[in-house]
Amino acid sequence: MLLLTNPLSFRCCKRSLSLPRTMPPSPPPPFPFFNPKSRHFRLPPNPNSKAVGGVRFDGPAIEVGQVSEAEDGDLVIETGVTRTLPPALTLQQGLEKIREAVEELKLNPPSTCTGIHRFQVAVPPSAKALYWFCSQPETSAVYPLFFIGKDAENPSYKSLYANETRGVFGIGAAVHFAPSSSSSSVKRYLSNESTSVMAYGLVDINYDHESSFIKHEAGSYYCFVPQIELHEYEGASVLAATIAWSDSSVCTFEEAIHSFELCFDQASCHCWPAPKSSHSMNIRRTLGKLKFHEDGIVPMVYMNSLSSSGKYVVANITTLKETPFSCQFCIKLSPTIAVSSNMLDHANKMCYSVEDCANINTVWASLIIEECSRLGLTYFCVAPGSRSSPLAVAASTHPLITCIVCYDERSLAFHAVGYARGSQKPAVVITSSGTAVSNLLPAVVEASQDFVPLLLLTADRPAELHDAGANQAINQVNHFGSFVRFFFSLPAATDHISARMVLTTLDSAVHWATSSPCGPVHINCPFREPLENSPSKWMTSCLKGLDFWMSSTEPFTKYIKLQSAHTYDDGCGQMSEILNLIRGTNKGILLIGAIHSEDEMWAVLLLVKHLQWPVVADILSGLRFRKLLTSFPEIGDDLLFVDHLDHALLSDSMSSWINFDLIIQIGSRITSKRVAKMLEDCFPCSYILVDKHPFRHDPSHIVTHRIQSSIVEFSDCLCKAGLPCMSKEWSTYLQTLNVMVSRELSFQIYARDFLTEPQVASVISKALSAESALFIGNSMAIRDADMYGCGWSGCSHNIASMISKLELPCHMIRVAGNRGASGIDGLLSTAVGFAVGCNKRVLCVIGDVSFLHDTNGLAIVNQRTLRKPMTILVINNHGGAIFSLLPIADRVEPSILNQYFYTSHNVSIHNLCAAHGVMHLHVKTKVELEDALLTSQDNEVDCVIEVESCIEANATFHSTLRKFACQAADHALSLSSRISVQDSPADGTLLYRVHRMEYSVFSIPLCAPPTMVSVDENETSFYREGFILTLYLEDGSIGFGEVSPLDIHRENLLDVEEQLRLLPCTLLPSVRCGLEMAILNALATRQGSNLLGLLHPLKAEGGISERPMTVQICALVDSNGTPTQVADVVAALVEEGFTAVKLKVARQGSPLHDAAVIQAVRKKVGYQIEVRADANRNWTYKEAIQFGSLVKDCDLQYIEEPVQNEGDIVKFCEESGLPVALDETIDSIREHPLDKLMKYTHPGIVAIVIKPSVVGGFENAAIIAQWAQQHQKMAVVSAAFESGLGLSAYIQFCCYLNLKNSEICEMMNYELAPSIAHGLGTYRWLKEDVTTTPLKIGCNPVSGFIEASVADADQVLQKFQINGNVVHRNFTGEQVRVFQLTVDSRAFSYSIIVHEIGERYNENVFVFLHGFLGTGEDWIAMMKAISGCARCISIDLPGHGGTKIQNHGDNDAVQDSGLSIEVVADLLCEVIKHITPGKVTIVGYSMGARIALYMALRCTDKVNGAVVISGSPGLKDEVARKIRRAKDDSRARILIDHGLELFIDTWYSGELWNSLRVHPRFRQIVSSRLHHEDVHSLAKVLSGLSIGRQPPLWEDLKHCKTPLLLIVGEEDKKFKAIAEDMSCEIAGGTASGDSPRHDIYEIVEIPDCGHAAHLENPLPVISTLRRFLGRVNSSSNLMMVSTILFDSHSLVKIY
Repeated sequence: MLLLTNPLSFRCCKRSLSLPRTMPPSPPPPFPFFNPKSRHFRLPPNPNSKAVGGVRFDGPAIEVGQVSEAEDGDLVIETGVTRTLPPALTLQQGLEKIREAVEELKLNPPSTCTGIHRFQVAVPPSAKALYWFCSQPETSAVYPLFFIGKDAENPSYKSLYANETRGVFGIGAAVHFAPSSSSSSVKRYLSNESTSVMAYGLVDINYDHESSFIKHEAGSYYCFVPQIELHEYEGASVLAATIAWSDSSVCTFEEAIHSFELCFDQASCHCWPAPKSSHSMNIRRTLGKLKFHEDGIVPMVYMNSLSSSGKYVVANITTLKETPFSCQFCIKLSPTIAVSSNMLDHANKMCYSVEDCANINTVWASLIIEECSRLGLTYFCVAPGSRSSPLAVAASTHPLITCIVCYDERSLAFHAVGYARGSQKPAVVITSSGTAVSNLLPAVVEASQDFVPLLLLTADRPAELHDAGANQAINQVNHFGSFVRFFFSLPAATDHISARMVLTTLDSAVHWATSSPCGPVHINCPFREPLENSPSKWMTSCLKGLDFWMSSTEPFTKYIKLQSAHTYDDGCGQMSEILNLIRGTNKGILLIGAIHSEDEMWAVLLLVKHLQWPVVADILSGLRFRKLLTSFPEIGDDLLFVDHLDHALLSDSMSSWINFDLIIQIGSRITSKRVAKMLEDCFPCSYILVDKHPFRHDPSHIVTHRIQSSIVEFSDCLCKAGLPCMSKEWSTYLQTLNVMVSRELSFQIYARDFLTEPQVASVISKALSAESALFIGNSMAIRDADMYGCGWSGCSHNIASMISKLELPCHMIRVAGNRGASGIDGLLSTAVGFAVGCNKRVLCVIGDVSFLHDTNGLAIVNQRTLRKPMTILVINNHGGAIFSLLPIADRVEPSILNQYFYTSHNVSIHNLCAAHGVMHLHVKTKVELEDALLTSQDNEVDCVIEVESCIEANATFHSTLRKFACQAADHALSLSSRISVQDSPADGTLLYRVHRMEYSVFSIPLCAPPTMVSVDENETSFYREGFILTLYLEDGSIGFGEVSPLDIHRENLLDVEEQLRLLPCTLLPSVRCGLEMAILNALATRQGSNLLGLLHPLKAEGGISERPMTVQICALVDSNGTPTQVADVVAALVEEGFTAVKLKVARQGSPLHDAAVIQAVRKKVGYQIEVRADANRNWTYKEAIQFGSLVKDCDLQYIEEPVQNEGDIVKFCEESGLPVALDETIDSIREHPLDKLMKYTHPGIVAIVIKPSVVGGFENAAIIAQWAQQHQKMAVVSAAFESGLGLSAYIQFCCYLNLKNSEICEMMNYELAPSIAHGLGTYRWLKEDVTTTPLKIGCNPVSGFIEASVADADQVLQKFQINGNVVHRNFTGEQVRVFQLTVDSRAFSYSIIVHEIGERYNENVFVFLHGFLGTGEDWIAMMKAISGCARCISIDLPGHGGTKIQNHGDNDAVQDSGLSIEVVADLLCEVIKHITPGKVTIVGYSMGARIALYMALRCTDKVNGAVVISGSPGLKDEVARKIRRAKDDSRARILIDHGLELFIDTWYSGELWNSLRVHPRFRQIVSSRLHHEDVHSLAKVLSGLSIGRQPPLWEDLKHCKTPLLLIVGEEDKKFKAIAEDMSCEIAGGTASGDSPRHDIYEIVEIPDCGHAAHLENPLPVISTLRRFLGRVNSSSNLMMVSTILFDSHSLVKIY
């Protein structure tokens, strides 16, 4: 991204004679636009200073005119190599990592004469660019030196002091860009794909770094890449070092290293001091010395011209001015030249003088305010008052100070607390005397208890007015008692006391406030009248000795803390004891309490990754809400967060079972009472508490080791120590526990059709972005967030890309709250202050009583000073809901609770917001809440979101959550306890590995057609087809599953078989069901249990209870025939013992006939039998209502899907009065079932019919069933004509659901309904079965009903043997044939590696061509999936994998051999001749796609179709081709010079791979790219097959006769546009004559993927290939028979 600055100026001054260079003899006149009266910028001369120029490049963008005439050899585009180092704990450690990397580079210097190396490392957020810039010495030894601000919203010099201004710091120049010299024929540019490399500089400026001469010149520019750079992002900073060398630019590698070391030495030796309080002081001191005016004339460029999304090729360099700009910066180009904007507006006011003050009050007030600013205290909270007038006027007129005003001192003080929380710097509070001071007490208590620095300046009456009845005169001495760290009452302002006393008092107070333990300090400031600025003589003698102070910007007294040289040593001292405890633990836990800074969060995150211990993170730790890349956080690398331990401890058995032997707690405060109680129960054990303050914070008195240390120091000690990994078994148990409780809580929260307070906590945790922060209120708000917030959520695309590039484990969300005293007062005001201090978009979540307690905070919201917009979410339950969850709620009368505890109210929050002019949104549902949060984020205004809630409903729901969480914890403990150490895998996890899977294709005869299909009257044979899966675990355990797809559910045998061979991430419902069935059965076998015992372990002495369990069966009847005939059939079924019958209706065309059938059945069998009807959505609404009116007295248990439109279901319930069941409506649910089910809570919907094979397996079916049961609806399992194998699994699943229903009824106080008859009556259709052991379903002699026994079903599964009579074929794994094929082409011999799958006699042949760095193995999985319909062949292209270019003794010939696209195409034609005599369909990706397209257009005798995945016909423009040739030649050199591993790291860091980098298999894919045997040939391919050397094929497309399939990824914008352009070319051309060929091509967009669509989401690609094969095999003049019509603009999305 290119960024130009806003107003900027520079000043050139006379040069010192001591400098090594002088100005040209006759320089042009100084800039006429400067004010001649302004002071010049003069830096003290440094004879050792050096302006580092670095390697010179043309550019930064390529001007077309500059290169259009250049020969290939005269255009050089250099590509940099980027190496990412592991994240560093501190900036100093990051510098050390870079130093070590550079030393390694020096030991192994590159052999090339030119190159660019970049090292980057993530460092903590406290690494601030501005602070580092200001820490550099005044007489710098290296130039350029700069800071550029990144905050674009109205930055000013005041924001540098009050906010955490983010930006970029840089020193030195590794590369500089300047306009091309007309005398130079060689043009050298830096590639725009040198990832992460950014350039900065000036436009319309001609600067010569050698002569240090600068002038304004339109069209000129000076840009550079710094040698050391610190770039701030959200949640992290990136430290980078760039080393560039080029012999042709008179900068050898040795010189580049020397230049880098100069920059590195200065930068590393001048990092800012550790205390954050000194940062603003350093800024003031540094900027105060840059004493010149900013004239606002010259723009500055802040850019990433080297980004592929930027304008890299431009018509004119002035294009750079069109890009975004930075408007806050300061850059020193040399010892005498600097430019700046919005940084130095206060420069002419920095010389301080009080001699002109009108009276002594003004003098003292001015001294106090000025000293505050010098100490870095620049944010003042001012309360109106007369006695404090001198202070208020002095603060408001000071150029560096930001003031905010509020009439309520209590709100104002809490606002100051919030600012200090956010910025880690004290805010200053100014109040008048009297009760105004007393109003500060609540905030002072909070600040004291939670170590928040604060400076209170309270005005007072002089001593003679005390105890004399004077107005507003109270005793303010030691007013806050022990709650302040320091108190001093100044004497009334007088010239008889040296003013130095005022300064030293303030310096001492601030030192106390900012030293551990931090806290509030109080200075009482009495003033006599006059309080205004009235003249009154005073003696200047009181200023004696202040000359040096007034002439500087330093505080009077500097407090210097010597850093201890002591380091924690493993071998000695007390830390060795701690490390030994850690090494000896088997059941440790890392407990993260309240953390106040992002640096501490960063340190803990790296410690968590290092230790690999289970972690319990408190809501205030910043690690409770995490943004992660993977979709499976419970198996994230090295991270095990136990987010729901609090609710797991509700289980008595779990509380008794958990027994930690070592607890490490970092940060003092823990929100959860249950976790605190658990810690107490674990005692005696070793308990280590780490925090920087000295206080005890041990309410249970169980801490055995108290370490007073910063969290960063402690983390550093442990990260450096060699600590062994803890037992995986312990982590496994806790992981299982957390996952099961988490899923249960998530289900319960989202299963409700109304918005609950726990759901609010979950929604906001997901809504938080990496750029935002959370301020959480006390009482229920913080507890709900801690208990129910979503620990893992996905990142935005940009954040995900950054995390993956920098090797960060996850992204943190900063959270703050007032937990010092945990009061509910001042929360809104604190949140607003926190937003100012942290400089983020803050979401504040508080309760209604807290909001009402601080409505005056809305006055502060309105001022919007130096902060971003914030969202205030108020949970309004009209009272204090927390009391409803306490024991008192069960023991006190409701009327007393309402009046004295709940403090119920009806205050209108909307009207309060309107009165203060604040935007208000009112929400009642989850969707409304999500929309409101989006609205508030999109608008640049503050917003209050009011969430309506109810105390009673909230209490009930919390109780429900506790019950179900307890049950889930018990279940988890039961499951874990049954897995012994011997049984668990070697790594201790519960992730069992599947050794292999086989399947058999079966076809079993049916005695009648399935009821859901229409058949021909003459058809007499009916079959059910599917697959039997045999799954083997690594230990030999075997499980069987059934996959039986149905066409009516948009599945077929071919699609299913492809998936069974590929097993992609996204599975068809029937495939997922069959796999789950096989896996569950295998696990049950492993545990010596059965499927039911695995799903629902029952507590009994012998393990699983032996009591008989049965499932009632509902008969299924197709109502063909007359009403009497159908009634007779039903009567016969009743005689057999069926208690429920389902009749298929809506098949005869008239609802009258169906109604007559129902009436006849009821008349025949009476009302003791449950009768169901199933219309399968075949009726119109009118027909359904007609049917309903006729059967309303027939006591139907329910009717399934009576109407065609699912939107009419609820309407039908209300109008007809008939009970309804959902079936097809449920079948359509694929993801997030609870969201869709929420529409069907209507009481008229009484049942949910669930087909596991249609809804996607047992997990989804269980979720849907549990939702139904908790909403008091029947959950009816229905078979889809599965075999006895599937039915046996369903029987056990039905029994599980029955048991779950009993538990739910008990926990929710529902009346237990009679047993449900499940829809497994399809067993009667089976003429034969897949199992040799028949499933027994019959009449239970005890009950007299048709039932299925769990024991019988278990016997089928345990003794399962496949009936060979029904098996057509078996698949035990497709054999991949790998062989070498020697082919001669164009005088060279190639030894090509070929992979082949499929029948060799198959005439359909696919040839797969991989992309650059790939191999033929990339396609194996896809080839296996499609080999059923085609012979599949992939090859290792020349230079890749094991393919080699062989020669006949001439090595030089091989090295000189050109590998152009023409050569490779000829070679492939020869390969095809060896493979098949016929034509082939070529499938190519990226580079392979270009080859495939070339062959489709120019080798038509061998190709009958081509699939182009993310491919291009080439570059139309010759200049673009020339540039690309130069780029690829540079890349090829890097590949040879630096090796494959470093090249691959750089290659995959580009934007093209953003989506691939976050793919679960990314590391595996990259690892496979390292296995190329001939790197030199690989480099030749990169150069020779460059798209810049490929002949453009755009004209050929107009005459294309070969069918083309163009596949692009949804997120690949570049190649989507190319595919559209290709379609226009094809559609606009003709193949023969004048006949347009719209049918010759097809574009398919693959969802949820980017450039590598075949790797990221292969399943839709496979389906598309199979369809395309059918099209290729059809007539060349006809389009494939399809449901999709393609025209010149056709675009198909495959889901």
